[in-house]
Amino acid sequence: MMFYQHCLGGQLSFQTVGESPMATQLPYIIQDFILHAMLITDDFALMASDITPESGLLNGNALSLMLHCHEEEALYGAFYQLSKGGIVKQALEETHWGALLGEIIDKYGHHWILNFNGNKLLQTT
Repeated sequence: MMFYQHCLGGQLSFQTVGESPMATQLPYIIQDFILHAMLITDDFALMASDITPESGLLNGNALSLMLHCHEEEALYGAFYQLSKGGIVKQALEETHWGALLGEIIDKYGHHWILNFNGNKLLQTT
């Protein structure tokens, strides 16, 4: 998350399992795990946790992150920073639906899709 803060800016905060109200209900071995990590900017919030199921996760297929930027300049900056030490899967390019879109695997193996869709807001259902 500190790498993502470096790339994207914002305020970063962490809460461990041991700092949470649930601390006494959870195993001692996970007390130092991050229950909530939150990176907040004026444009987005990115949240994460490192608590995994007993079966574990496979790096690279556990998640994909999509960052929708409200300004084109922010998209280029985030794409550049997140791709340092990683792999550009798809350079930023205009799509047939009019968005600017790119795809990377960051240096930690996490898959990112970065999107700028002009002044169009994301729609939720």
